[in-house]
Amino acid sequence: MRLSNRARRMIVHQERNRAGVSLNLIPMIDILSVMVAFLLVYSTEVEVLQNTKAIEIPESISDERPRETVVVMVTRDELLVQGTPVMTVEQVRQSGTVILKPLKDALERPTVAMPKAVLARDIESRELTIMGDKAIPYEVLKKIMATCTDANFGRLSLAVLQKEKAVSIAQAGAQ
Repeated sequence: MRLSNRARRMIVHQERNRAGVSLNLIPMIDILSVMVAFLLVYSTEVEVLQNTKAIEIPESISDERPRETVVVMVTRDELLVQGTPVMTVEQVRQSGTVILKPLKDALERPTVAMPKAVLARDIESRELTIMGDKAIPYEVLKKIMATCTDANFGRLSLAVLQKEKAVSIAQAGAQ
């Protein structure tokens, strides 16, 4: 069977342009590197506090974001500094003094030092966050806060979960 000139030219043209299909990875790598840079920049805005299932944090409408601080956790049973158990809540309740010696010793340890070196004269700049279960009585929190200020922490914060919207006074009274 004889092919026409046109058919031969078409076959030659197809063979000449039949380059292997290739995937160009350079644009895909560029896009992925831009995405990684974007995620790194915008993910550092959030401070994640370690939470345990033993603490049910109260809710608030506060807009302030938490900063990197020393964390004191108060579960229903234990008092922890940076995740290390210090004493039980029952020991805090039964303590006859306002200042809790084991807690103060734990806060003054060099391992609990602030991420940035803070001089002793800069007491008001030393920060501490208290993560307490919402069922913890105020008398326990009062002793913990008094001990923290006695250990030269000038700024105390209570960790809370942010609510979607503010609750009016009438709604709060109904609950």
